[in-house]
Amino acid sequence: MTATTQLCHRWLHHFARLTATICCAAALFVSGCATHRVKAKPLPWSTFAYTRPLSPTNPAMQIETEDPLQDVALDVEPPPSPLVVIRSAPARPRVPVNNSAQTDTASKPELPQIAPQLSAAETIAAKQQMTQSLSIAERNIGSAEGKQLNPTQQDLASKVRSFVAEARDAANGGDWTRARNAAKKAEVLSQELAGSL
Repeated sequence: MTATTQLCHRWLHHFARLTATICCAAALFVSGCATHRVKAKPLPWSTFAYTRPLSPTNPAMQIETEDPLQDVALDVEPPPSPLVVIRSAPARPRVPVNNSAQTDTASKPELPQIAPQLSAAETIAAKQQMTQSLSIAERNIGSAEGKQLNPTQQDLASKVRSFVAEARDAANGGDWTRARNAAKKAEVLSQELAGSL
């Protein structure tokens, strides 16, 4: 019985392959070749000169040209004239323009900087940390001098210089905490710059 089953399976397999092959061949035969398809001939332009449009065959159908809303009148007031300006609030007074922006900045006093009070030992430690960080940052930025820098490296160098300037400015003002923080930022960025060279 198993031999009969195997024989049936083989026969069905061969029959399925034969059927698929016949279907593919028939599809190719019916579709034809793409290069040998019959194409319609285009009409030459000279024949268009002799063609005329066809007139409608149903003369009973006429288009009504009379306006159906001719007798309708609207009881609406016309809109107000565009020349009339209705104001709900009084007009703002006009102030002459002068260089008041320059005088405003000159007359404003500088805002006081709030710095934390450090003990003598903390101040000495902050000065030492700032000096050490600035020397490392200046050494690293000095190693980049004279070299061709890509845009990222140029950005890092400008940030290092700005943090060094900020640290010195804060040190001159006696804000040792801000000076130490700016110097540390300059040191970290300068190490990143030196690593990318």
